Amino acid sequence: MNFFEMRLASQTDPSDVRQALTSGNPGFVLVDTRSDEAWAQGRIPGAVRLAGAELDPAVPVVTYCWGPGCNGATKAAAELTRRGYQVREMIGGIEYWIREGFPVRTDTGDELREPDPLTAPARAVDCGC
Repeated sequence: MNFFEMRLASQTDPSDVRQALTSGNPGFVLVDTRSDEAWAQGRIPGAVRLAGAELDPAVPVVTYCWGPGCNGATKAAAELTRRGYQVREMIGGIEYWIREGFPVRTDTGDELREPDPLTAPARAVDCGC
């Protein structure tokens, strides 16, 4: 029980982050831990870059990186936690954000792709989790 409670306390997922961001008051700052080149390729709307970000220690942080095969968000979360921030990691990274059909921001605007039917329900269906 403690193991799963610890995971829920330290992780979140793209659907929960999207819901919080669209609420108008997410209660956290979303931090992209990827490189400048990756940021330019596309990012989650509302995210800030870890490099150069001025974070308020009183505001919780959610970190993300490329996807499940990347531990950049975990490394950033560990370092921010050492510095006294309250941090959660968005599991799945931007890969699963995109696969769930959520918008990606580029310098030319937002892009929206259809959800991957193998990883996300159709837009009109709630997965129930």
